Amino acid sequence: MAAFAIVMMVCLVLIHGGQCKGVFNAAEALHKAKDAENGDVGPDVKAFNVLDYGAKSDGKTDTSINFRRTFEAACNFHGDAMMVIPEGEFLMGPVLFSGPCSNPSLLIIQVNGIVKAQSNMAYYRGGGDDTDWITFQAIDGLIVSGRGTFHGQGSQVWRFNDCARKSNCVRLPATLKFIKVTDAIIRGIKSIDPKGFHIMISMSRNFRIFSVDLQAPGDSPNTDGIHMSKSDLVKISKTIIATGDDCVSMIHGSTNISIKKVICGPGHGFSIGSLGHYDDEADVSGIIVKNCSLRETDNGVRIKTYKTDSPSKASGIIFQDLIMTRVRNPIIIDQEYGNTKYSQPSKVRISDVHYINIRGTSASKVAVDLLCSASNPCQGIHLDNVNLQYAGPPNDDMPFSSNCRNARVAYHGFQSPPPCR
Repeated sequence: MAAFAIVMMVCLVLIHGGQCKGVFNAAEALHKAKDAENGDVGPDVKAFNVLDYGAKSDGKTDTSINFRRTFEAACNFHGDAMMVIPEGEFLMGPVLFSGPCSNPSLLIIQVNGIVKAQSNMAYYRGGGDDTDWITFQAIDGLIVSGRGTFHGQGSQVWRFNDCARKSNCVRLPATLKFIKVTDAIIRGIKSIDPKGFHIMISMSRNFRIFSVDLQAPGDSPNTDGIHMSKSDLVKISKTIIATGDDCVSMIHGSTNISIKKVICGPGHGFSIGSLGHYDDEADVSGIIVKNCSLRETDNGVRIKTYKTDSPSKASGIIFQDLIMTRVRNPIIIDQEYGNTKYSQPSKVRISDVHYINIRGTSASKVAVDLLCSASNPCQGIHLDNVNLQYAGPPNDDMPFSSNCRNARVAYHGFQSPPPCR
């Protein structure tokens, strides 16, 4: 009661000038997101329709200013509010939706139309490092829900991606970027052909991503499905990701991440890293990837670090109940990622990693490849009931095997390929 009273007193102080949503109830928020998708939010929620703010649904007229004005009206409303993107096709350049908002409960963005990005890169000053497509920033309490689609028109600009040739390349704009956003639900929407990442989450907390469909060709460059950094308590479930890079990538500062019932492929699998890329990186911990399937991906579950002197830790990681179909590198730790020309070993410490009930088929003869740091060997690596079978071309006599270097591994239960010796 005392804690509740304090919350209410703070709310009374902030209610006219900031955000105060009380304690986040995930179950209620998910139910509200489902209602928003179905257009059943009740009479107490005021709708702010982009058409009422001048947006044209012809797919030709730029609606950036109209979308921004609609968001500002909904965000500044002192009551429950929903920004509505109705059926139709809307063309839009880069837009920043920035809080704090005045709503007493989660602000809803209902997406039922098709929102298409301007394809001309002149709209995106400095590329994704400076300008992403749709950015949500500094919002406490957000729902993005509906049956609509965000189309990044990436096929028209992927040729400008030079990250395969330059380590310091400028990334292309992400479709949806969330920065300093707390208590958020993303549900039901679809993303097609982003210029860069489909969804990017940074410096955020308490996220739920549910029943989302992310689609791009397998050869589209750097189109990660969900990319996160410096974020805590992110849960992803019942989502389909087919893309040209990592289905989910978790870099520095990602903590307490849950990924369940996700279908991945094509793509590069589920990746922790790259780590050791920046100075003073925050640690990665509390990662669970469970009940997921991967089909014909480049990697299955991967931890990757650069060979630099930037120290950090990756620990408390569980990969469990995964089904792999013709995956090229099903289980991989690579602490020589990206810069093999450097002689110094990676300073990132990897420990307490569990692979439990991993089954399916491998497209390569080395299905378990643990390449750890010479100066910081991997500690506490556990393989428990791994049942992978070779399903690649029968073109050599190499045995189906595991490869381990600088890794301390404990085995439990059935093992195929055979354990390292």
